[in-house]
Amino acid sequence: MENKNRTVITVVGKDTVGIIAKICTYLANNHINILDISQTIVSGFFNMMMIVDLSVSDKPFDECQKELIQIGEEIGVDIKCQKEEIFEMMHRI
Repeated sequence: MENKNRTVITVVGKDTVGIIAKICTYLANNHINILDISQTIVSGFFNMMMIVDLSVSDKPFDECQKELIQIGEEIGVDIKCQKEEIFEMMHRI
């Protein structure tokens, strides 16, 4: 699979009910497939990282990024979206 459609989504914030449900509902409604997911809760703080595929989504990356940030603000978590290729470039040592 080409990396250009793969996106890294990170979610960090105080743990509350419904974080995963809200984000996964958005992804499903926009035909964004979750390829990999990891989540932990440490001392009441929620942390999730997802790799998703936007190749069949009708929405462009920028619009999905903006809407996910808005969802994060609504539910009190910080959501960041980066294209996988950019994420990899930024985290090389």
